[in-house]
Amino acid sequence: MTNLVIHPTDRSTDFLKPIYANITDATILHSGVNKAQIAKLISEHDRIIMLGHGSIHGLFSIGQFDGENGYVIDSTMIPLLLEKECISIWCNADQFMNKHELNGFYSGMFISEVSEATYCGLPGTEQKTVTTSNDYFAKLLGEVINEPLSVIYEHVMNNYELLTEDNPVALYNHNRLYLAE
Repeated sequence: MTNLVIHPTDRSTDFLKPIYANITDATILHSGVNKAQIAKLISEHDRIIMLGHGSIHGLFSIGQFDGENGYVIDSTMIPLLLEKECISIWCNADQFMNKHELNGFYSGMFISEVSEATYCGLPGTEQKTVTTSNDYFAKLLGEVINEPLSVIYEHVMNNYELLTEDNPVALYNHNRLYLAE
């Protein structure tokens, strides 16, 4: 299986790098490519891994990719993504994935910063709690990134759950992970 990783350069999402640290047969994009080039790369790969900050409308470019609307992945990519396995980890990726009926492993609102914890009803959350959740999630997903989606989902759900008893951020995020095949 060929993999395309799209992870816009952004220090606040560096914790996601272990997800693809040991990936096989992959093209990894961090910046400097335009949407036409990304579309071509999507068409040439089997699994598309999209990581970073985003919204219900797609994955933000964070100024790293050439585009006019602030997104590196948006509804213009749907015809290509419909034919692919997707892994989409960004805030509210679930709404994007569900609206467009895409297959894959994906997150809903995903707390990755203290300010997001406060916004999501977890005031007083310390950075250590967020960092522990972020790092463990990325480690778990990275352990199985070369596996089928069902194995990825089961491994992440079963193991990330172990952190939820003592970590409210992990509990929040765990409850917002999905699989559509």
